[in-house]
Amino acid sequence: MIFIFVASMFSFKTTSQVKNQQPNFIFIMVDDLGKEWISSYGASEIETPNIDQIAATGIKFNNAYSMPQCTPSRVALITGQYPYSNGWVSHFDVPRWGLGVNFDADKNPSFAKVLQQSGYKTGIAGKWQINDFRIEPKAMEKAGFDAFCMWTGYESGNKPSENRYWDPYIYTKEGSKTYKGQFGPDIFSDFIIDFINNNKDNPFCVYYPMVLTHTPFVHTPHEPHVKTNYEKHQAMVRYTDFIIGKIVKSLEDSGLMDNTYLIFTTDNGTAPYIVGKRNGVYMRGGKAFLTENGINAPFIVSTPSKNHFESDALIDFTDVYPTLLELAGIKKDSNVAIDGHSFADVLSGKTKKSQRDYTLSMGGLPAGIDEEGRMQNAFVFRDRVLRNEKFKVYVDSLKQVIRLFDMEKDPYETKNLIENKSYRKVVKQFNNYVNTLPNADANPKYNKIEGLPSDEDPEVLNKAAKRSKNRKTNMMPLATKEEFLKVSSKTN
Repeated sequence: MIFIFVASMFSFKTTSQVKNQQPNFIFIMVDDLGKEWISSYGASEIETPNIDQIAATGIKFNNAYSMPQCTPSRVALITGQYPYSNGWVSHFDVPRWGLGVNFDADKNPSFAKVLQQSGYKTGIAGKWQINDFRIEPKAMEKAGFDAFCMWTGYESGNKPSENRYWDPYIYTKEGSKTYKGQFGPDIFSDFIIDFINNNKDNPFCVYYPMVLTHTPFVHTPHEPHVKTNYEKHQAMVRYTDFIIGKIVKSLEDSGLMDNTYLIFTTDNGTAPYIVGKRNGVYMRGGKAFLTENGINAPFIVSTPSKNHFESDALIDFTDVYPTLLELAGIKKDSNVAIDGHSFADVLSGKTKKSQRDYTLSMGGLPAGIDEEGRMQNAFVFRDRVLRNEKFKVYVDSLKQVIRLFDMEKDPYETKNLIENKSYRKVVKQFNNYVNTLPNADANPKYNKIEGLPSDEDPEVLNKAAKRSKNRKTNMMPLATKEEFLKVSSKTN
């Protein structure tokens, strides 16, 4: 997850006044879970008491934006750069597809590397999926992590590696192996707790990109008898909440909570074949879509000062990188291009608004492979959405604003105002910002590594990328009661 660039480009200074008081960071990111499955955000089909307790004593954000799918969300978070800058616009499952693609720690920025260089102990557990550990066994260390415990991702030609839950296939400094009879999320969370306890005397940063609640749907240790996919999904959400409670209790028992920022979020919306209910509205999962159910992520922060309020400040995943640096007292190198803006002043209560006028979300669906054998995004200019405090627009792949919604009056995006002459000034303001964006998105920056015989056929990926260009819509509408009852029925 991270970068080296040139040493001079990645040098950061820590002020002596804060060095011995630097806060700890625990960043928890659930896989594939929207607000309709967090009870403190109005979900009615689940109870998440441990997450709710963080919200009840911390800061709950209402307008925090991820990218719509796994890879672009994770790389944006790591680098502090939008997909159009870091190049990881499309989704690319590196261990499964290979072809020499990799997250190159020598060519990309990352918050973990910066914190490590500034004296932090860094640990990670869970899902990575942007390097193949068979080919790059030092990938996590190059990315800036002192300790790691990772699901390998589904490695091509290695069937045991498909398991992230029961009998998980996990990579550590001792190598990769199957943990027979064990539940992966228990191994990951125990690793994190051990890391915390072993680094009490140092400032530390834990990045926990969970494997929960991504498919396949499985039973959990607490609910072994669940049968349907819907029941298993609910059980997985409840187990996610249990694990978070376990980590919080460990922090409290060790006396570290008073000097720790704990951040909870998710990488994108729920899978579309799951329907939940939030604030009385039936909501289909919006993963891979640009509607709010796909990108408006739950985002809750517990601060050392115990600040407690609800925030409408606009933030997105690129803002995490500069925020962690500011909270740690680390001066950002002006030579490192970061798209994000620190929201440290929002966390402290100094201001209600963030430093940004717009949030942006884009990306997802498969990438292709170009004639030189390198990863190539499916679009030259990917469709995207922009959001300000009141309005949200959709921008198509021709760089044209095609939809406008008033998010205060129409939070479920049912009435497109683009043809309403009363909003011409609003559209013009958005167009002015769109015109500042590059006409072509970057492709990933990496030195191509050696592939494996089991790598995916490039033509298969190119066909998938072509299909994604023909997708009819990037919006996932609300669900109906009938759809909810069908999905949640005992026979499903």
